[in-house]
This record gives sequence, structure tokens and C-alpha cells, in this order.
Amino acid sequence: MSTRALRRLKGKQRGQEGLDLGDLTWGDSPEEQPDMANVSPPSSMKGNNRKAKKNQAQKNFSNIYELICDADNEAEKISPDEGAEKPDLNKSSDLDKNDDRATEKPDQRQEQPSTKSLSGDRVKKKKKKKKAKAMSEDGQETVPDDNIDLLLENLEQPNGLSLQNEDCSSSDRKSVLYVEHRNLNPETELKRYFGARAVLGDQRPRQRNRQFHRSTWMTSPKDSWPRFSRPGISMTLLESKDGIQYFTFEHSRDYQQAQFKFLDAVESMDPNNILALLQLNPYHIDSLLQFSEICRMQEDQEMARDLIERALYSFECAFHPLFSLTSGTSRLDYLRPENRAFYLALYKHMMFLEKRGCPRTALEYCKLILSLDPDSDPFCMLLLIDYLMLRSREYQSLLQLYQDWEEHRNLSQLPNFAFSAALCCFHLSQQEDVDPEESDRQRHKADQMLQNCLIMFPGVLMPLLDLCTVQPDATVTSHAFFGPKSQTGQPPALVELTALYVGRTYSLWREAAVMLWLEESVKEVLRRVDAKDPVVEDCQNKRKQRYQSAPRNIHRHVLLSEIKEATSSLPLEVTTQPMMSFDPLPPLDSVISYTRPERQHVGASSESSFSLFFRSLLPNFNLQGGPRQVDDMEVARAGQELNQEVNRLMVAMRDMLANIRFQEPPREDNPYRDEEEWD
Repeated sequence: MSTRALRRLKGKQRGQEGLDLGDLTWGDSPEEQPDMANVSPPSSMKGNNRKAKKNQAQKNFSNIYELICDADNEAEKISPDEGAEKPDLNKSSDLDKNDDRATEKPDQRQEQPSTKSLSGDRVKKKKKKKKAKAMSEDGQETVPDDNIDLLLENLEQPNGLSLQNEDCSSSDRKSVLYVEHRNLNPETELKRYFGARAVLGDQRPRQRNRQFHRSTWMTSPKDSWPRFSRPGISMTLLESKDGIQYFTFEHSRDYQQAQFKFLDAVESMDPNNILALLQLNPYHIDSLLQFSEICRMQEDQEMARDLIERALYSFECAFHPLFSLTSGTSRLDYLRPENRAFYLALYKHMMFLEKRGCPRTALEYCKLILSLDPDSDPFCMLLLIDYLMLRSREYQSLLQLYQDWEEHRNLSQLPNFAFSAALCCFHLSQQEDVDPEESDRQRHKADQMLQNCLIMFPGVLMPLLDLCTVQPDATVTSHAFFGPKSQTGQPPALVELTALYVGRTYSLWREAAVMLWLEESVKEVLRRVDAKDPVVEDCQNKRKQRYQSAPRNIHRHVLLSEIKEATSSLPLEVTTQPMMSFDPLPPLDSVISYTRPERQHVGASSESSFSLFFRSLLPNFNLQGGPRQVDDMEVARAGQELNQEVNRLMVAMRDMLANIRFQEPPREDNPYRDEEEWD
């Protein structure tokens, strides 16, 4: 209870309310009695006091934390230690005290020091408690603020939540890969570009019979969606170790049956079967992903994006209470098939956002996918995050990520990061609000980095100029360092990485200033090559030793990127195996929680050609029911049933052939010729 409430209960006032004349008693002598007209408080003061009491009551009723805030604020107001920090409040309180002295009687003045001492003791105790609460566990004092992001950040610190593994500092990586909730909504970025009226102008007002959807961070539920009912997906916390929580999705028995039906529908190669399954289970994840791919191939981008958002909504409704999208401490093992669909849904949603013109929002989803498993990186998001940072003009974040992760990830060995870091330094040197000295330093750094990139990866230049429709100089094309030999002599993994980077980021190099800078660097590289710079030979030896074979996650990333320059460079062991769009290139060491029951069928070796012919017509036809021993009566009965089925089939085929009518085309010389002339 606040000190103000205590004073009100005791009947003591401190100048905030008007005096009640009925409670005042005056002395016996008429000289001590003041003029009643002079001491009556003005009506405006009474009205303000009534409004203050009413507003205070409403404020306490609407906010359950108001009592705590009032107690702290009251303690701050009457604390003698903060007199120098808040002079305005002290001045106002002094004015109120002077007004009280004019109307108080002497015995009330004598009682005031005792109340001050009591309230001072209470304030000191509350001050100590407040200071104790304000100190965090690591000894740092937290600053109270109304910013929700800051409060969430302070809540995460005592639990040891950070975005860093053991090999890097937590503050560095958290500042780079920290995911913000508001940036997961594409409307935030669209409002920044076009304004809120242009983005929200075409939305209809809410209807009374609108369905109730759970509010989520990743997607906004739509009224056109089917009514949500839990499809049978749940999330379980496996373990917590070193401040990292490991989760996994689980499928109920009913969802497993729907999953088996989905696999049967995929094997039938008929999209109508998947659509029929979605009508029965509108929030089945793999069906949504597969049908979204079908709609995208049919160039129905709106429906494809809507199905992906529905899948993300179903996932988010199944989140564990401890699972966090922004803390960076929640992990999902990609080896479990139940978790792979969440990765794929996030990736497809990110690509739709990037094509929609929201690179900043796509960058947040890229960081989210990377934070789910930063060690193995199943979708190899390090091959994409630099491009999204350049598109979003997050130059400082890109350089910080390149600097922090170079030691344990060797980002300079990836062509995309090597060239993107150099391009980032060049853009920083071209900014107008940069000092000339800083601009020269960034330009010199960019020149050195780009020259080292061209020496390490010479096979990037010619394909990049080709896609940018730039005709190189004759001295460049005729030189052996950048000639055709640089393309054919690359290891297979380097060819794949080079084609992926060039096919994705060639549009960033089309600017005139960037092309002039690239031309200057190429001339300097040729001069260093002709001068027998030892760095050239060192890089050549590194290329021969490394990049012999790419890991499986890079192949998976290339397949999902659908960049034709990169997919054409995939090895045969990847392109020859069947690929399912709902689970591209599954890991070889998957952790299987439940298995699909085997379908009852017999091998082709035990069947005759006659049986195979009828199986091609009737897929459910089975001459031999199983390998068990049968007697003569069963053989005779089976033969009789087979003859009956064959007779029925032959009758059906004769009826079908008899009912077929072929329309004869008319002759050009005489289209009205009589049909009898054909005989």
C-alpha cells in the first residue's frame, strides 16, 4: 500500500486535496477564528480533486500493476535522497506545504514531524527494496523502461539466454543475429516504403461473425481460412543444456494416419488426391507444402503463399511455452522428420517475402532459420544471409558477422561472403555522411578485399560479366588467369558455389560505380599476376586442395534455390536420385520416431506375365495372397474366382470397345459428301 493511501486512512492530508471545513476545530477566542470566506477552498480546487480521485480509481482499475507503480513513485517523491535530482517536484511540494501551514492549527503542526519520521522510515525500507530489485544477478543495474523489447531482453538475461555458442562471445553474435518480433511482419517493411494508408487501405473492416484466430507473430490469420482445429502436432522439450533448449515436434496417432494417406497420395502422382486429403485435414503440414509447390508450378503465386502461411500458423499454434523465436537458444534437430517441415515452411515463406520486395523481413526469417541449428546449418543459410543483408543495406551487420564468424567458420573461403564483404566496404565508402578519412579507409579496404577475392576465385569474373551484359576488355579475355582455363580447372564444389553466387547476386554488380570499381581491381590483379605475386600461387594451391566435394546441406540449398546456373553443376549422385519437394534430400542418418506400415504386395519374380498384365490394368489385383501353404481345394477355389474375374473383365472390355465412336473428319474437296460413298 502506498504512503498516500496510508495518510488517507489516518485522515492526514499532505496538500494534495482540499481541506474539509467540517473536520476543523478552532480555538475559543474570536481572534483565532479566521474569516470563513478567506479560508474556504475555491471550487476549481474541489473539482480538480474529485477528478483526480476519479482518474486515480479508474487508473488502478484498468492496470493491475498501478499500485506497485504508485508506491514506487510516491517513495521517489518524498525521499530526501533524491531532492537534488528532482527540484521541480520539491518546489511544488514546498508550495503545498506553505499552503497547508496557512490553514493548519498548531497541534497539527506538532504531529507532522512524527508522521514524517514514520513515512521516512517506510520510504527508506522501500528504497532499499527497490534498489535490491533493480540490481540484476550479474551486478548490473537495470533501467526501468516502457520499451517491450528492452523488457524482454532484460528478462532473458538472468536465465543465461544468448545467441552464442561456446566459441564466440554472446554479445557479438546476439547483436548480429538477434531476431525482432516486429520485423517478422512484412507489413512493417511495406509501411516504411509506401506508408500505412497504402498498405492497410484495401483491408475490409472487421465483421461481427468473424472467426476467432489465435494471434501469432509469423503470420496473420485470414478469415478465408478453414476453422482451425488442432491437427495433432505438439512440441516437446527434450533437454536443456548450457542455456540451450532442445525441442522437437511430435505427431499424434491420428496425424500419423493422415501422414500415411499423404504418402499414398504422393505415390499416386495425382494432385487431386492431395486436394482431397486437404479437404479432410485442412492443416496437414506436408499436404500444404506439397500443394503449395503444385500451385507455384502452375504460376498461382497467391495461393502458394497462402498455403505456406497456413502451415506456419499451424506450427506456431503448437509451440511449446518455452520455445522462443527471438532468443536464439531454441534448437530443432533436422535429423528428425517431424522438424524438417518447419524448416521448409520458413524457407519458402522467406523466399516469397524476398520476391515480394521485403528483403528486411526475409533477413529476419533467414536469421531465424540459422538460429534453429547454427552448427549444422541444414539449409546452409550462410550462402544467402549476405545477399539479404546487402539488399537490406545492413552493411555494418554484414561486416560484423564476417569478422566474428571468420575464426570458426572460415567465411573468407566462401565466394559469396568474400565478395559481399568487399562490396559492403565499397558501399560504406560511397555514403555521403561519412568523413573523408573514413571514406578513404573503407575504399582502400574494399580494394584490397576485392583483389584478394579475384585472386582466390578467378572463375567468378567472366560469368558475372556475362550475366551483367558487360563486354570485358580484350586484355582480360585473352589473359590465361581469367580465360577459359579458369572455368574448367575449378574443383566441382567450387564450381557449384561460384555458379550459385553469380546467379543470385549479379544484379548487385550492375551499378555503374560498382562496375568502374571492379574494372580497376581487375587491372590491378592482372598486374600482380604478371609480377609473379606469391599470393597468386598460394591461392592456386588452396583451390586444388579444397573444394573437392560439397556437403549435403549445400546440395540441398542449391536445389531449393532453383538457380539454373547452380543446379546444372550438381553431381550425378544428387540429380539421379528421386527428390520429394516436401522433404528435399533427407539426411542419411535420420532419427525415425515412427515408421510407415508396409503395403501388402508380392514381388514380380513370383508372378507370371498373365498376372502382371492384369496388375497393370487393376492395381489391386493379386493372384497370390501370400507365401503360406495352401491345399488343393483352395487352389481350385482361387482358380475359379480368377476365371470369374477374367470373364467379367473381358465383358467390360468388349462393352467399352463396342461403345467407342470415332468421328470421321470431313473431306476438304466435298465436305457434304454422303456417308454411303465411303463404303
